[in-house]
Amino acid sequence: MSQQQALSDYSILFRSLQVKSVPLRNRIVVPPMVTNRDIVGPDGIQWYQRLAGGGAGLVIVEATSVDRFGGELCADRLRHLVDAVHQEGAAIAIQLFPVTFGSSVAPQDLSQSDIEKIKKGYAVAARECQEAGFDGVEPHGAHGFLLNQFFSPLKNLRKDDYGGALANRMRLGREIVQSIRNEVGDEFLVLYRHTPREDGGYTIDDSVAFARALVDEGVDIMDVSPASDKEPADLAAPIKQAVSCPVIAVNDMDDPDRAATALREERADLIAIGRGLIADPQWPRKVSEGRLDEVVQCLKCNEKCHGNLAKGLPIGCVQWASTDQCADRDNKAHGAGSKYRLSTR
Repeated sequence: MSQQQALSDYSILFRSLQVKSVPLRNRIVVPPMVTNRDIVGPDGIQWYQRLAGGGAGLVIVEATSVDRFGGELCADRLRHLVDAVHQEGAAIAIQLFPVTFGSSVAPQDLSQSDIEKIKKGYAVAARECQEAGFDGVEPHGAHGFLLNQFFSPLKNLRKDDYGGALANRMRLGREIVQSIRNEVGDEFLVLYRHTPREDGGYTIDDSVAFARALVDEGVDIMDVSPASDKEPADLAAPIKQAVSCPVIAVNDMDDPDRAATALREERADLIAIGRGLIADPQWPRKVSEGRLDEVVQCLKCNEKCHGNLAKGLPIGCVQWASTDQCADRDNKAHGAGSKYRLSTR
């Protein structure tokens, strides 16, 4: 494919998008991926600036427990991370997790007091993030974790107002969004990550109803994961068609054709690339410039991303040696020389 063909075929990926007062330079999102790094330490800051420096429009920082905010994670410490990403031209949000990582808790284990504590935790975390300069926050309501369990008729065995009927199973997600919105006002972005269906449990129609309710409470972007089954973003499409806010889709979007198809056929408004951007953070810049043959492809081997994650080690990629071949040129060409710059090795 010639450079001119690539620019024409994939130009839809690089259209800007304004969400409230936040400009996104393109439709490419770095999704939240746990890295086993300190997000406010030098290595964590370098990691996220490196991803932003490749040209993505929005960076979503990995899931972080709300109980860390207001103490360990105060606005002053978070600001260094925010500034590093903004310096590269990307917007930045952070995914918020309702309980401490590693804790084993189910919906029916929580008292009303526990639920109130979670809601307050989200408000405190959102306030600290807003003061630090983040553009938004994202409650993690997907992948079978606690908030997703509340939505599940299989996992949520509560007999009170938070369990049973669909309206009750939507309640905690709605109240968390209310709590955040009451704390940060109208302009700060609120995203929400949600898994669109559950085998033997809730349906896509249930998720459409939930998405509409979340948008009514103040959600600005729905983040659908996983977003594909048989076609690019086909699981995100019903939500996209039902809500007025932008929708993020993920799943093998490092294939530019899949990514462009998802946008062109209006199944999503934004596409998220995970492992592909770990392998080559310069993916957005290379695709936008028609340098497809220079993209370092993710092998989907999971060796140093998921593998390191399971071992408690900082995640990486077996392909980084290949990325190094062009990293110096890319960094120099695009002004990547800040004090936070991370070696690709």
